Amino acid sequence: MIPFIDLKTQFKHLEKDIRARMDAVFEHGKYIMGPEVKELEGKLAAFVGMKHCIGCASGTDALLIALMAMDVGPGDAVFTTPFTFIATAEVISLMGATPIFVDIDPKTFNMDPDNLQLAIRALKRRDSSIYPLPVAISQELSSITPKGMISVDLFGLSCDYDRINPIARREGLFVIEDAAQGFGGEYKGKRACSLADIGCTSFFPAKPLGCYGDGGAVFVDSDELGKKFASIRVHGNGGHKYDNTRIGLNARLDTLQAAILNAKFDIFPQEINLRNQVASKYTKLLAPCPTLHAPCVPEGYKSAWAQYSVLSDRKKQIQRALKEKGIPTAVYYPKPLHLQTAFSYLGYKEGDMLVSEDCSKRIFSLPMHPYLEDNDIERICRIIDSA
Repeated sequence: MIPFIDLKTQFKHLEKDIRARMDAVFEHGKYIMGPEVKELEGKLAAFVGMKHCIGCASGTDALLIALMAMDVGPGDAVFTTPFTFIATAEVISLMGATPIFVDIDPKTFNMDPDNLQLAIRALKRRDSSIYPLPVAISQELSSITPKGMISVDLFGLSCDYDRINPIARREGLFVIEDAAQGFGGEYKGKRACSLADIGCTSFFPAKPLGCYGDGGAVFVDSDELGKKFASIRVHGNGGHKYDNTRIGLNARLDTLQAAILNAKFDIFPQEINLRNQVASKYTKLLAPCPTLHAPCVPEGYKSAWAQYSVLSDRKKQIQRALKEKGIPTAVYYPKPLHLQTAFSYLGYKEGDMLVSEDCSKRIFSLPMHPYLEDNDIERICRIIDSA
């Protein structure tokens, strides 16, 4: 059985260091906001190239903290992709704002800047013939104004920020980079989480840098926003525990999880390189398959390869053949967000986001982790080719 993500092998490499770091937490007993949290924040800020890193309880909380700090609320529109995990758009709705979905580029699976421009124009002109808008609130569109966007670095690949950021600046919108899957990736010499106004990531166990529970972080250069993020993270506190200057969250990063992440971070750059070697091997071996489309990494990008996702009209046959040989696959994502029941109140319909809908029918992901052996990759590719 080939594991889809091999955390056991990774633990064997790091067991001594992980246990030592956890023991240090047990020794000092500072389980909430202990010194390991600050240590991790310093390491990650330096790695990303942003002034401030604020650790938090999850990737979802990271996005929520960012939106709260930007004062997003009812009457605001936030543009995002429908081809992502629900958390990206969920936080927009939780703030009382309106998610407006923007279809993806068929090669990168990331938000298409051309569609983004159309969606902004459609909202500003109150004209859904330009681009699909939330039908259920069409009567209220006059009171909804563009506020910002959440871009998603899907599967580890950064968005095209040289196009997205200028659109945002021109329209007076903020950009939050959802790098839950992209942490460790690079875009034209800059690292993920430094590519927009605010960067957010997740340390869910299956992520490229994952802990053994939930965790996340927010990145920013602004001193003012950095202080605001830190305040929101702990119940909106001010100068001391019982001085609350704003409404906030209980969204602290657990000290034990920070200790685990400190151990894992020591080999993280090496693991990103190993992931890229695995991906290159896959892409080379799958190139002759005429019915399968391997993922695209444009020039100047380096993916973190959270997933290795392919498209095929023979998806079910290939998945079945792999399963029979004990090889797991996964589907990210079987139904785009604009068609999910949770967002039915927006009134989007099938056909509104054609690329996302097409990809959801044909996409599946292969085992991807730094410890995938060449002979296992070759075996997987042989089975795919024969199927």
